[in-house]
Amino acid sequence: MVFRRRQTPARPRTGGLARTGFEALDRRLPLAEGARSLLRKAFPDHWSFLLGELALYSFLVLVLTGTYLTLFFDPVTAQTVYHGRHTPLSGLPMSHAYSSTLRISFDIRGGLLIRQIHHWAALVFVAAIGVHLLRVFFTGAFRRPREVNWTIGVTLFMLAMLEGFAGYSLPDDSLSGTGLRTAHTIVMSIPLVGTYLSFFLWGGAFPGTDLVNRLYGAHILLVPGVLVALITAHLILVVHLKHTQWSTRGRTNRNVVGRPMYPHFTAKSAGLFFMTAGILTLLGALAQINPVWEYGPYRADQVATGAQPDWYVGFLEGALRLMPPWESDVLGHTVLWSVLVPAVILPGLLFLVLYLYPFCEAWLARDGQEHHLCDRPRNRPTRTGLGVAGVVCYAVLLAAGGNDVIAFGFGVSVNALTWFFRIAFVVAPVLAFLLTKRICLALQSEDRDALVEGAETGEVTQDMSGGLDEGRRGLTADHRYRLLVRDVPAPLPPPADPARLARRQRLRLALSTWYHRDRVELPVTAEQRARIAERTAGPDHRPDGPDGPDGPDCSDGDGQGKGASRRGG
Repeated sequence: MVFRRRQTPARPRTGGLARTGFEALDRRLPLAEGARSLLRKAFPDHWSFLLGELALYSFLVLVLTGTYLTLFFDPVTAQTVYHGRHTPLSGLPMSHAYSSTLRISFDIRGGLLIRQIHHWAALVFVAAIGVHLLRVFFTGAFRRPREVNWTIGVTLFMLAMLEGFAGYSLPDDSLSGTGLRTAHTIVMSIPLVGTYLSFFLWGGAFPGTDLVNRLYGAHILLVPGVLVALITAHLILVVHLKHTQWSTRGRTNRNVVGRPMYPHFTAKSAGLFFMTAGILTLLGALAQINPVWEYGPYRADQVATGAQPDWYVGFLEGALRLMPPWESDVLGHTVLWSVLVPAVILPGLLFLVLYLYPFCEAWLARDGQEHHLCDRPRNRPTRTGLGVAGVVCYAVLLAAGGNDVIAFGFGVSVNALTWFFRIAFVVAPVLAFLLTKRICLALQSEDRDALVEGAETGEVTQDMSGGLDEGRRGLTADHRYRLLVRDVPAPLPPPADPARLARRQRLRLALSTWYHRDRVELPVTAEQRARIAERTAGPDHRPDGPDGPDGPDCSDGDGQGKGASRRGG
């Protein structure tokens, strides 16, 4: 006996044109179920979660404007004589790359506008990734299960800096040539392979003939392709893992609450895209940036004073200027510590720390639980202090990269300013860490006082005897929830016999104590403590009731389209 499956006949066209089209597409590509799930996905509604979208839309503007510029740019360093519209440079010898940049700026309709939009979008793209990483760091959104997404984000930041440097170097003007001279010195400082690597990249001795062409290929093809792949992987993981959320009523560590993708999030996100594109267009039209015609063509025998790189690589320039002129001979090879340490070892350590930090924090707390609630920075004073110290260290190096400009503007000695920045590089991050930690603990104390005495009203009353009393009012339920529901790990408990611990275990115990010991305990009862533990428990935890301690729907119930779903569903 042979069984045959009966084919369902096609439905007649009785519905609307759009509906019929969707049904026909779904019969050929069964996407309806996945599309419905995606359109109802809960997206966060807090403004800080838009920083990643700002980076994404800046990247889209970069791709669109970069595609236009690619049609007219000539990445050739062979010499030619300029006879374009910019008469101050007419008749001067220059490379084809610089000549084509001038042609884009003065001869191509809209070329200067597109080129400046492209440059502004590059700056915003790198800045948005950096600020987004800071948001993730200070709120603890890098913890399990998002360690891979954090790694992808750090890699995106590093590649964005490389992409920006490659694009910044393409015009072959005096400023970008000075940057390439610095890059050549950095490559040459690498022990053993530096000389061979520089000859390979530049195609011979500096300034070479091949680097601009190779940077062009990397700038328009290689690095953007890797960026697109990593951004795609990042977005897939965001959809799969769902977003983190702030600790408010209805939000726990086991659910996800937010606006549906359609229509709320789609409308908001589309508005952000048009705002980003519009502001970048205004900047490109009204704010001049990178006027290459003022710098002139690059000549290897000329060095311009006051040359400043873009802000995202300015810290390398500052580190190079602060490092003393140390060098040594090792087995017949000269090691330039003055270049190797600030320009190779320092950024390598920076990104190594960023990659390893989530795993180090989990190791210190012996934490294997999933975390979906954002930390308030004040509740993690050590982590917040470390983050602020890193930002201050970067700011000092960035300012040191312009020590000659600052010295000229304020009429001070550049040597004295260099020593000031050297001391600040060591002292300022330590002071920033200590001050930030004390501020976080003070804010925790303020939260405790608010729970005990109520929130300040700003009103002061005076009784009949002349005594003054500040006005207080009781906290709302939402405010109390935000203060009480927090996940602050305690230091690892000491063992019964510390002398029998291995050295690695003693180090872990000491670091855990230093990292987690400073905290302000809140006045909670045993019942409240149990409820807090219930709300901060991981998705694999079984709730008390059929719907958990937050009630039947775990949503705010405001009728504005918010939705909630279980983690892992």
